[in-house]
Amino acid sequence: MKFDVVIVGGGLVGASLALALKDSGLRIALVESRPAASLPADDSWDSRVYAMSPGSAKFLQNFGVWQALDEDRITPVYKMAVFGDDSAARLDFSAYNIGLTELAFIVENRQLQAAVWNALKRQKKHVKIFCPAECASITWNDSHADLLLADGNVLQAALIVGADGLNSWVREQAEIGVVRHSYQQLGVVANFNAEQSHHNVAHQWFRRDGVLALLPLPETLVSMVWSANEERARILLDLSEAELCHQVTQASCRTLGELRLITRPAAFPLNFVHVKKLVQPRLALIGDAAHGIHPLAGQGVNLGLRDARELAETIIARGLEPDCGDYLLLRRYERARKEDILAMELATDGLQKLFSNTNPTLVRWRNLGLEITNRLPMLKDRLMQHALS
Repeated sequence: MKFDVVIVGGGLVGASLALALKDSGLRIALVESRPAASLPADDSWDSRVYAMSPGSAKFLQNFGVWQALDEDRITPVYKMAVFGDDSAARLDFSAYNIGLTELAFIVENRQLQAAVWNALKRQKKHVKIFCPAECASITWNDSHADLLLADGNVLQAALIVGADGLNSWVREQAEIGVVRHSYQQLGVVANFNAEQSHHNVAHQWFRRDGVLALLPLPETLVSMVWSANEERARILLDLSEAELCHQVTQASCRTLGELRLITRPAAFPLNFVHVKKLVQPRLALIGDAAHGIHPLAGQGVNLGLRDARELAETIIARGLEPDCGDYLLLRRYERARKEDILAMELATDGLQKLFSNTNPTLVRWRNLGLEITNRLPMLKDRLMQHALS
Protein backbone atom coordinates (compact mmCIF):
# COMPACT_ATOMS: atom_id res chain seq x y z
CA MET A 1 0.00 0.00 0.00
CA LYS A 2 1.44 3.34 -1.07
CA PHE A 3 1.11 6.56 0.92
CA ASP A 4 2.72 9.97 0.94
CA VAL A 5 2.87 10.23 4.73
CA VAL A 6 2.67 7.44 7.32
CA ILE A 7 2.35 8.64 10.91
CA VAL A 8 3.36 6.13 13.58
CA GLY A 9 1.61 7.01 16.84
CA GLY A 10 -2.01 8.02 17.25
CA GLY A 11 -1.80 10.04 20.42
CA LEU A 12 -2.93 13.65 20.50
CA VAL A 13 0.05 14.98 18.52
CA GLY A 14 0.20 12.27 15.84
CA ALA A 15 -3.56 12.26 15.31
CA SER A 16 -3.61 16.07 15.12
CA LEU A 17 -0.98 16.00 12.38
CA ALA A 18 -3.11 13.54 10.39
CA LEU A 19 -6.10 15.88 10.71
CA ALA A 20 -4.01 18.93 9.77
CA LEU A 21 -3.01 17.15 6.54
CA LYS A 22 -6.46 15.77 5.67
CA ASP A 23 -7.19 18.36 2.97
CA SER A 24 -3.66 18.47 1.55
CA GLY A 25 -4.38 16.03 -1.28
CA LEU A 26 -1.75 13.65 0.13
CA ARG A 27 -2.35 10.01 0.92
CA ILE A 28 -2.14 9.79 4.72
CA ALA A 29 -1.93 6.71 6.95
CA LEU A 30 -1.94 6.55 10.74
CA VAL A 31 -0.62 3.52 12.65
CA GLU A 32 -1.50 3.11 16.33
CA SER A 33 -0.84 0.07 18.51
CA ARG A 34 -3.53 0.72 21.14
CA PRO A 35 -7.30 0.58 20.60
CA ALA A 36 -8.91 3.88 19.61
CA ALA A 37 -9.59 6.30 22.47
CA SER A 38 -13.15 6.60 23.76
CA LEU A 39 -14.93 8.24 26.68
CA PRO A 40 -15.95 6.23 29.77
CA ALA A 41 -19.59 5.34 30.30
CA ASP A 42 -19.80 7.46 33.47
CA ASP A 43 -19.02 11.14 34.03
CA SER A 44 -15.92 10.58 36.17
CA TRP A 45 -12.98 12.95 35.87
CA ASP A 46 -9.66 12.03 34.31
CA SER A 47 -6.79 12.61 36.74
CA ARG A 48 -4.44 13.48 33.85
CA VAL A 49 -5.12 16.91 32.36
CA TYR A 50 -3.44 19.29 29.93
CA ALA A 51 -2.95 23.05 30.18
CA MET A 52 -3.69 23.91 26.56
CA SER A 53 -2.34 27.23 25.28
CA PRO A 54 -4.61 29.52 23.21
CA GLY A 55 -2.41 28.68 20.20
CA SER A 56 -2.98 24.95 20.67
CA ALA A 57 -6.72 25.50 21.09
CA LYS A 58 -6.83 27.46 17.83
CA PHE A 59 -4.85 24.73 16.03
CA LEU A 60 -7.33 22.06 17.18
CA GLN A 61 -10.21 24.35 16.27
CA ASN A 62 -9.01 24.46 12.66
CA PHE A 63 -10.15 20.88 12.09
CA GLY A 64 -13.16 20.74 14.42
CA VAL A 65 -11.67 19.03 17.47
CA TRP A 66 -11.91 21.90 19.93
CA GLN A 67 -15.57 22.57 19.09
CA ALA A 68 -16.39 18.91 19.75
CA LEU A 69 -15.23 19.06 23.38
CA ASP A 70 -17.79 19.29 26.17
CA GLU A 71 -17.69 22.98 27.15
CA ASP A 72 -18.76 22.14 30.69
CA ARG A 73 -15.50 20.21 31.19
CA ILE A 74 -13.13 22.92 29.89
CA THR A 75 -11.81 25.46 32.37
CA PRO A 76 -10.15 28.72 31.29
CA VAL A 77 -7.19 29.93 33.34
CA TYR A 78 -7.24 33.70 33.86
CA LYS A 79 -4.30 33.99 36.24
CA MET A 80 -1.36 31.96 37.50
CA ALA A 81 0.32 32.32 40.89
CA VAL A 82 3.79 30.79 41.34
CA PHE A 83 5.37 30.54 44.79
CA GLY A 84 8.97 29.83 45.77
CA ASP A 85 10.03 27.92 48.86
CA ASP A 86 10.25 31.23 50.71
CA SER A 87 6.87 32.61 51.76
CA ALA A 88 7.74 36.05 50.34
CA ALA A 89 8.77 34.80 46.88
CA ARG A 90 5.91 35.00 44.38
CA LEU A 91 5.39 35.44 40.64
CA ASP A 92 1.98 36.33 39.18
CA PHE A 93 0.76 36.10 35.60
CA SER A 94 -2.51 37.59 34.33
CA ALA A 95 -4.22 37.24 30.97
CA TYR A 96 -5.85 40.65 31.44
CA ASN A 97 -2.47 42.36 31.73
CA ILE A 98 -1.48 41.25 28.23
CA GLY A 99 -4.86 41.88 26.63
CA LEU A 100 -6.07 38.27 26.46
CA THR A 101 -9.10 36.56 27.90
CA GLU A 102 -7.23 33.50 29.20
CA LEU A 103 -3.72 32.12 29.67
CA ALA A 104 -4.69 28.51 29.06
CA PHE A 105 -7.50 25.97 29.12
CA ILE A 106 -7.45 22.93 31.41
CA VAL A 107 -8.78 19.90 29.53
CA GLU A 108 -8.85 16.20 30.42
CA ASN A 109 -6.58 13.88 28.48
CA ARG A 110 -9.26 11.37 27.54
CA GLN A 111 -11.71 14.10 26.44
CA LEU A 112 -9.11 15.38 23.98
CA GLN A 113 -8.08 11.93 22.81
CA ALA A 114 -11.68 10.91 22.17
CA ALA A 115 -12.46 14.15 20.29
CA VAL A 116 -9.41 13.74 18.05
CA TRP A 117 -10.24 10.11 17.26
CA ASN A 118 -13.88 10.88 16.56
CA ALA A 119 -12.70 13.51 14.07
CA LEU A 120 -10.30 11.00 12.49
CA LYS A 121 -13.04 8.43 12.01
CA ARG A 122 -14.94 10.98 9.93
CA GLN A 123 -11.96 11.33 7.57
CA LYS A 124 -11.84 7.79 6.18
CA LYS A 125 -11.53 9.13 2.62
CA HIS A 126 -8.45 11.15 3.52
CA VAL A 127 -6.74 9.21 6.33
CA LYS A 128 -6.30 5.43 6.37
CA ILE A 129 -6.19 4.18 9.96
CA PHE A 130 -4.39 1.00 11.05
CA CYS A 131 -5.48 0.43 14.64
CA PRO A 132 -4.63 -1.58 16.60
CA ALA A 133 -1.51 -2.43 14.59
CA GLU A 134 2.05 -3.25 15.62
CA CYS A 135 5.10 -2.15 13.64
CA ALA A 136 7.73 -4.78 12.86
CA SER A 137 10.48 -3.03 10.88
CA ILE A 138 11.35 -0.10 8.63
CA THR A 139 13.47 -0.28 5.50
CA TRP A 140 14.88 3.05 4.36
CA ASN A 141 15.33 3.64 0.63
CA ASP A 142 16.39 6.66 -1.42
CA SER A 143 12.93 7.22 -2.88
CA HIS A 144 10.70 5.89 -0.06
CA ALA A 145 10.53 3.94 3.20
CA ASP A 146 8.81 0.59 3.73
CA LEU A 147 7.04 0.08 7.05
CA LEU A 148 6.33 -3.60 7.76
CA LEU A 149 3.45 -4.27 10.14
CA ALA A 150 3.24 -7.32 12.36
CA ASP A 151 0.30 -8.66 10.33
CA GLY A 152 2.45 -8.71 7.16
CA ASN A 153 1.12 -5.54 5.54
CA VAL A 154 3.76 -3.24 4.06
CA LEU A 155 3.12 0.51 3.97
CA GLN A 156 5.27 2.36 1.46
CA ALA A 157 5.69 6.05 2.23
CA ALA A 158 7.58 9.08 0.99
CA LEU A 159 7.71 10.22 4.64
CA ILE A 160 7.54 8.38 7.96
CA VAL A 161 6.59 10.54 10.94
CA GLY A 162 7.55 9.28 14.39
CA ALA A 163 4.91 10.38 16.89
CA ASP A 164 5.23 7.32 19.09
CA GLY A 165 6.27 8.80 22.40
CA LEU A 166 9.28 9.27 24.63
CA ASN A 167 10.71 5.81 23.98
CA SER A 168 10.08 6.10 20.25
CA TRP A 169 10.44 2.87 18.27
CA VAL A 170 10.65 4.86 15.02
CA ARG A 171 13.48 6.98 16.40
CA GLU A 172 15.33 3.84 17.44
CA GLN A 173 14.90 2.26 13.98
CA ALA A 174 16.39 5.40 12.45
CA GLU A 175 19.33 5.17 14.90
CA ILE A 176 18.89 8.78 16.00
CA GLY A 177 20.82 9.44 19.20
CA VAL A 178 19.38 11.00 22.34
CA VAL A 179 20.75 12.58 25.49
CA ARG A 180 18.56 11.59 28.40
CA HIS A 181 18.48 11.46 32.15
CA SER A 182 15.91 10.53 34.73
CA TYR A 183 14.81 13.21 37.17
CA GLN A 184 14.32 10.38 39.67
CA GLN A 185 10.90 11.85 40.25
CA LEU A 186 7.33 10.75 39.70
CA GLY A 187 4.49 13.02 38.68
CA VAL A 188 1.65 12.20 41.08
CA VAL A 189 -1.75 13.22 39.75
CA ALA A 190 -5.21 13.29 41.35
CA ASN A 191 -8.33 15.45 41.40
CA PHE A 192 -9.90 17.14 44.42
CA ASN A 193 -12.95 19.14 45.38
CA ALA A 194 -11.82 22.33 47.11
CA GLU A 195 -13.54 24.05 50.00
CA GLN A 196 -12.97 27.47 48.42
CA SER A 197 -13.29 28.68 44.83
CA HIS A 198 -10.13 28.72 42.72
CA HIS A 199 -11.44 31.74 40.73
CA ASN A 200 -9.85 30.26 37.57
CA VAL A 201 -6.35 30.70 39.00
CA ALA A 202 -3.67 28.05 38.51
CA HIS A 203 -1.42 27.72 41.56
CA GLN A 204 2.12 26.32 41.67
CA TRP A 205 4.54 25.89 44.55
CA PHE A 206 8.26 25.24 44.07
CA ARG A 207 8.84 23.23 47.22
CA ARG A 208 12.02 21.60 48.48
CA ASP A 209 10.35 18.20 48.06
CA GLY A 210 9.20 18.89 44.50
CA VAL A 211 6.82 21.05 42.47
CA LEU A 212 3.14 21.08 43.39
CA ALA A 213 0.48 22.47 41.04
CA LEU A 214 -3.27 22.82 41.52
CA LEU A 215 -5.00 23.48 38.21
CA PRO A 216 -8.59 24.74 38.05
CA LEU A 217 -11.37 22.45 36.85
CA PRO A 218 -15.09 23.38 36.66
CA GLU A 219 -16.76 24.82 39.77
CA THR A 220 -14.59 24.05 42.83
CA LEU A 221 -12.71 21.07 41.39
CA VAL A 222 -8.92 21.14 40.97
CA SER A 223 -6.40 18.82 39.38
CA MET A 224 -3.14 18.16 41.24
CA VAL A 225 0.26 17.45 39.71
CA TRP A 226 2.92 16.88 42.36
CA SER A 227 6.37 16.23 40.88
CA ALA A 228 8.23 14.65 43.79
CA ASN A 229 11.29 12.46 44.24
CA GLU A 230 10.51 8.77 43.88
CA GLU A 231 10.56 8.00 47.60
CA ARG A 232 8.28 10.90 48.47
CA ALA A 233 5.96 10.12 45.55
CA ARG A 234 5.53 6.50 46.63
CA ILE A 235 4.70 7.65 50.15
CA LEU A 236 2.01 9.93 48.67
CA LEU A 237 0.57 7.06 46.65
CA ASP A 238 0.38 4.82 49.73
CA LEU A 239 -1.35 7.36 51.97
CA SER A 240 -4.93 6.94 53.06
CA GLU A 241 -7.45 9.19 51.34
CA ALA A 242 -7.80 11.39 54.42
CA GLU A 243 -4.03 11.73 54.94
CA LEU A 244 -3.38 12.54 51.26
CA CYS A 245 -6.02 15.28 51.40
CA HIS A 246 -4.41 16.64 54.56
CA GLN A 247 -0.90 16.66 53.10
CA VAL A 248 -1.94 18.36 49.85
CA THR A 249 -4.00 20.90 51.80
CA GLN A 250 -0.98 21.73 53.97
CA ALA A 251 1.50 21.74 51.07
CA SER A 252 -0.72 24.20 49.20
CA CYS A 253 -0.76 26.48 52.27
CA ARG A 254 -4.53 25.99 52.59
CA THR A 255 -4.92 28.39 49.64
CA LEU A 256 -8.16 26.66 48.61
CA GLY A 257 -9.12 25.45 52.07
CA GLU A 258 -9.74 21.78 52.79
CA LEU A 259 -9.46 19.39 49.84
CA ARG A 260 -11.54 16.26 49.26
CA LEU A 261 -10.22 13.53 46.95
CA ILE A 262 -12.45 12.60 43.99
CA THR A 263 -10.09 10.45 41.87
CA ARG A 264 -7.49 7.94 43.00
CA PRO A 265 -3.89 9.14 42.69
CA ALA A 266 -1.71 7.80 39.90
CA ALA A 267 1.90 8.47 38.92
CA PHE A 268 4.22 8.53 35.92
CA PRO A 269 8.05 8.77 35.73
CA LEU A 270 9.69 12.07 34.76
CA ASN A 271 12.58 12.12 32.30
CA PHE A 272 14.56 14.59 30.25
CA VAL A 273 15.14 13.59 26.62
CA HIS A 274 17.06 15.70 24.10
CA VAL A 275 16.93 14.30 20.56
CA LYS A 276 20.06 15.04 18.54
CA LYS A 277 18.16 15.63 15.31
CA LEU A 278 14.49 15.83 14.34
CA VAL A 279 14.79 14.75 10.71
CA GLN A 280 16.71 12.69 8.25
CA PRO A 281 15.78 11.62 4.71
CA ARG A 282 12.24 10.14 4.73
CA LEU A 283 11.79 10.77 8.48
CA ALA A 284 10.51 13.49 10.84
CA LEU A 285 9.95 13.30 14.60
CA ILE A 286 7.24 15.17 16.50
CA GLY A 287 5.85 15.30 20.03
CA ASP A 288 7.46 13.24 22.78
CA ALA A 289 9.45 11.34 20.14
CA ALA A 290 11.23 14.64 19.45
CA HIS A 291 11.72 15.90 23.03
CA GLY A 292 10.98 15.12 26.66
CA ILE A 293 10.73 17.92 29.24
CA HIS A 294 9.81 18.28 32.90
CA PRO A 295 6.08 19.03 33.39
CA LEU A 296 6.68 21.97 35.76
CA ALA A 297 5.76 24.47 33.02
CA GLY A 298 2.85 22.41 31.70
CA GLN A 299 4.12 22.90 28.16
CA GLY A 300 4.85 19.36 26.92
CA VAL A 301 1.68 18.87 24.91
CA ASN A 302 1.78 22.43 23.54
CA LEU A 303 5.37 21.90 22.39
CA GLY A 304 4.26 18.73 20.57
CA LEU A 305 1.28 20.40 18.92
CA ARG A 306 3.56 23.18 17.69
CA ASP A 307 5.67 20.43 16.09
CA ALA A 308 2.60 19.04 14.34
CA ARG A 309 1.48 22.48 13.22
CA GLU A 310 4.91 23.41 11.85
CA LEU A 311 5.40 20.09 10.04
CA ALA A 312 1.94 20.29 8.47
CA GLU A 313 2.58 23.86 7.31
CA THR A 314 5.99 22.90 5.90
CA ILE A 315 4.53 19.99 3.93
CA ILE A 316 1.52 21.93 2.64
CA ALA A 317 3.66 24.93 1.64
CA ARG A 318 6.15 22.84 -0.35
CA GLY A 319 4.65 24.16 -3.58
CA LEU A 320 5.63 22.25 -6.71
CA GLU A 321 7.98 19.93 -4.84
CA PRO A 322 6.20 16.58 -5.05
CA ASP A 323 8.36 14.73 -2.53
CA CYS A 324 7.22 15.44 1.05
CA GLY A 325 10.03 13.23 2.39
CA ASP A 326 12.83 15.24 0.79
CA TYR A 327 15.58 15.97 3.30
CA LEU A 328 15.98 19.64 2.39
CA LEU A 329 12.24 20.16 2.86
CA LEU A 330 12.30 18.42 6.25
CA ARG A 331 15.26 20.52 7.31
CA ARG A 332 13.00 23.58 7.05
CA TYR A 333 10.79 22.01 9.69
CA GLU A 334 13.76 21.18 11.90
CA ARG A 335 15.20 24.69 11.71
CA ALA A 336 11.80 26.22 12.48
CA ARG A 337 11.38 24.09 15.61
CA LYS A 338 14.93 24.02 16.98
CA GLU A 339 14.89 27.30 18.93
CA ASP A 340 11.48 26.73 20.57
CA ILE A 341 12.38 23.20 21.67
CA LEU A 342 15.83 24.13 22.98
CA ALA A 343 14.47 27.12 24.91
CA MET A 344 11.84 24.97 26.62
CA GLU A 345 14.36 22.20 27.38
CA LEU A 346 16.80 24.66 28.96
CA ALA A 347 14.11 26.49 30.93
CA THR A 348 12.39 23.43 32.41
CA ASP A 349 15.57 21.46 33.07
CA GLY A 350 17.25 24.51 34.59
CA LEU A 351 14.32 25.31 36.87
CA GLN A 352 14.07 21.71 38.04
CA LYS A 353 17.76 21.63 38.93
CA LEU A 354 17.64 25.07 40.54
CA PHE A 355 14.72 24.33 42.84
CA SER A 356 15.90 20.83 43.78
CA ASN A 357 19.24 22.20 44.99
CA THR A 358 19.51 22.68 48.78
CA ASN A 359 22.50 25.05 48.71
CA PRO A 360 21.48 27.97 51.00
CA THR A 361 22.94 30.57 48.64
CA LEU A 362 21.00 29.20 45.67
CA VAL A 363 17.85 29.04 47.79
CA ARG A 364 18.13 32.79 48.47
CA TRP A 365 18.94 33.69 44.86
CA ARG A 366 16.18 31.62 43.26
CA ASN A 367 13.52 33.15 45.51
CA LEU A 368 14.96 36.61 44.91
CA GLY A 369 14.77 35.86 41.18
CA LEU A 370 11.03 35.20 41.45
CA GLU A 371 10.49 38.45 43.34
CA ILE A 372 12.53 40.52 40.86
CA THR A 373 10.80 38.97 37.84
CA ASN A 374 7.43 39.72 39.41
CA ARG A 375 8.35 43.41 39.45
CA LEU A 376 9.33 43.50 35.77
CA PRO A 377 6.14 43.54 33.64
CA MET A 378 7.98 43.45 30.31
CA LEU A 379 9.94 40.34 31.29
CA LYS A 380 6.78 38.61 32.53
CA ASP A 381 4.98 39.47 29.30
CA ARG A 382 7.79 37.91 27.23
CA LEU A 383 7.68 34.74 29.32
CA MET A 384 3.92 34.49 28.85
CA GLN A 385 3.88 35.24 25.12
CA HIS A 386 6.19 32.31 24.41
CA ALA A 387 3.96 29.88 26.31
CA LEU A 388 0.73 31.14 24.68
CA SER A 389 1.61 30.26 21.07
